[in-house]
Amino acid sequence: MVGRKPVLVLLCFTVLAPIVLYTDRLSSFPGSLSNNDFIEDVSNVAFGNEVGKLNALPQELTNVVKEPIGIVYPDNSSNAYQIWVQSRDGSASSNAQEVPQRKSGELKSRMLSTMDERNLSEKKGVIEQVVNKNIGKDDSEKSKAEEESKELGSQQTELNSKPEKEEGKSEKKSEETTHKVDPEKLQTAPKDRKSGSTVMSDARVRHLRDQLIRAKVFLGLGATRTNPHYIRELRLRIREVQRTLGDATKDSDLPRNANDKLKAMEQTLAKGKQIQDDCAAVIKKLRAMLHSTEEQLRVNKKQEVFLTQLAAKTLPKGLHCLPLRLSTEYFSLDPSQQQFPNQEKLEDPKLYHYALFSDNVLAAAVVVNSTVSNAKHPSNHVFHIVTDRLNYAAMRMWFLSNPPGKAAIQVQNIEEFTWLNASYSPVLKQLGSQSMIDYYFRTHRANSDPNLKFRNPKYLSILNHLRFYLPEIFPKLNKVVFLDDDIVVQKDLSGLWTIDLKGKVNGAVETCGENFHRFDRYLNFSNPLISKNFDPHSCGWAYGMNVFDLAEWRKQKITEVYHSWQRLNHDRLLWKLGTLPAGLITFWNRTFPLNRSWHVLGLGYNPHVAPRDIERAAVIHYNGNMKPWLEIGMPKYRNYWSKYVNYDQVFLRECNISP
Repeated sequence: MVGRKPVLVLLCFTVLAPIVLYTDRLSSFPGSLSNNDFIEDVSNVAFGNEVGKLNALPQELTNVVKEPIGIVYPDNSSNAYQIWVQSRDGSASSNAQEVPQRKSGELKSRMLSTMDERNLSEKKGVIEQVVNKNIGKDDSEKSKAEEESKELGSQQTELNSKPEKEEGKSEKKSEETTHKVDPEKLQTAPKDRKSGSTVMSDARVRHLRDQLIRAKVFLGLGATRTNPHYIRELRLRIREVQRTLGDATKDSDLPRNANDKLKAMEQTLAKGKQIQDDCAAVIKKLRAMLHSTEEQLRVNKKQEVFLTQLAAKTLPKGLHCLPLRLSTEYFSLDPSQQQFPNQEKLEDPKLYHYALFSDNVLAAAVVVNSTVSNAKHPSNHVFHIVTDRLNYAAMRMWFLSNPPGKAAIQVQNIEEFTWLNASYSPVLKQLGSQSMIDYYFRTHRANSDPNLKFRNPKYLSILNHLRFYLPEIFPKLNKVVFLDDDIVVQKDLSGLWTIDLKGKVNGAVETCGENFHRFDRYLNFSNPLISKNFDPHSCGWAYGMNVFDLAEWRKQKITEVYHSWQRLNHDRLLWKLGTLPAGLITFWNRTFPLNRSWHVLGLGYNPHVAPRDIERAAVIHYNGNMKPWLEIGMPKYRNYWSKYVNYDQVFLRECNISP
């Protein structure tokens, strides 16, 4: 018993002492606070007659004490409570208003509301201190700080505002998803900030197309298909949008009512979203549409390749009419009228000689006309044209009726080259074989190549391989410039004869700027004959405009090299396509690279050839399927070719050939 009394005394002291001290501290506050009052702002508390400030927080310049009051209102809606905060102002001299007695639950609500507000006030105060310390910084940093303080203010407002109901939130979210693009904003074209000019926009066009895709998805969903009224409305909107779109590619192409149609379709799609809310079904339908679209794209690409190859090897009606009309006129001439002037220049090695092998009268005419038109001394230029038997009379008649000014011209028939036969030329023997014909043309044969570009008549034409027999065709000439019939000359070419080829046979422009112009794209390097003798990464070069040193050709026996490789390729295992692979092999280490400005390629397949390169080029080449005399030719490049065609010529008018 004696030991318990001291323990009880100490226990009472430890319990009562904090209560006495806390009561004594509260008695020192000024004002008329009652026992039920609650101190809201602890950043400004008065001890005696002095105000003690907490320096960690920013202080108000006045002695006003603001007391936010939290009031709890019962509500039977989905929101269990609403908080309304009022700010009450008072002067430093006036006494603070008394706070009414509240329940313990109300007091807890007030404390939580005050703590949220106070935390935001602390963040805002810290930002204000940072802004005050960085007054000397640039305006951009100040604006950022002000924006952050505004965001904190908006957060405070959101905390003290009434939260929305759950159903309202879901409806609003659905509405925002449906109306992602504001039609009013789409109606106005954006402007370039630098120039101030209006930029052509296609935002509304793309949005309308997206609407069509979404509408087609709803058409195939089970939930919407059971609603006939909605299906009728949706199909009506689809037709309206399709008519509105038409062939438009930019917003300026759309009609004036496009914005109304866009809004109407959005409303209809919103209804469909309310009917069908199964995301899994929508995803399944979109995947099916994607698969179907990819399959259709594959079929269309295959059809495009076939039609392009077909158009490339099909002779237009006008070009079929022209040689017939010219041949009829040629055979009506007297033998004396069928001869060309200046025949004494044909074997003069001091002049500039061109070799052109073609069966296209109009294309050959453009090559000759463009070369003569840009020549400084046309009388020093001589053209040697070799064609086949069908076009021989037509080719002669054209240049008899349209002589190339002071330049000399010669037209020869390949049938007159009696030395060119199957016993001398391996390629001529191969081209005439039944196996080669089956390989290029018979698609129903098992050994026929599926690549459509192999089935082109030019690969069976000896005119295409005649370029490997230049010394035999021109035995008295030392240098010749070879020209394809799909080129246009834009500058004087006499400078080509002054280029020193440094012992090389072929002068050509290299085309190794891209990977597909290297040797491994043309030759079969899986064959040991190719892999042992050539480098797969060697730079290729282009036919179309080439300078050939015939003296070096004869000295190095280039024709024999060509024949040996043709014999090795009798089974087409070394290369398949055309004359370029054979040329790369034949002139391996015998080609001198010319400056690129002499010869620019790609106008027959590449829509992105730089206009500056075209203007600077001495020769532009329409290599590829899109020849300028065909309907599939690219319009942006056609004028470079057509300006050398006299469409007022009587034969062209009779065959309805026009630009």
